[in-house]
Amino acid sequence: MGAILDRAQALAEESFVTASGPGGQNVNKVATAVQLRVNIYALRLPPAVFHRLTALAGSRLNQAGEIVIDARSHRTQEANRRDARERLAAMIGEALVEPKKRAKSRVNRVGKAKRLAGKKAHGEKKALRGKLDL
Repeated sequence: MGAILDRAQALAEESFVTASGPGGQNVNKVATAVQLRVNIYALRLPPAVFHRLTALAGSRLNQAGEIVIDARSHRTQEANRRDARERLAAMIGEALVEPKKRAKSRVNRVGKAKRLAGKKAHGEKKALRGKLDL
């Protein structure tokens, strides 16, 4: 896991853009928002992890195969850079965790009979709601 995260950090390209929103003169003068780009093909991930990562990335994955993370919630470049790298690490970490297989539940004979009896009672109750023949 650590090797993949290190490779992702090394391959990440950062560009700084001016952020929108409140901030007074600072937001107009300083490019504090960070746009972090990582090519997922260059990460050389195992196929299962690759597919989970593409699903997790969603709309952040562009046509070129890059995950683009925008971080603009802080006032400084360094804080936004840290935020973007943490979000990338969290996304890759989540993709590395293999989901648990769902075990089929098995209902025993008594449970099956109870369920069918309940369905029968519900059907009879609904049958009584029809129009009356006089």
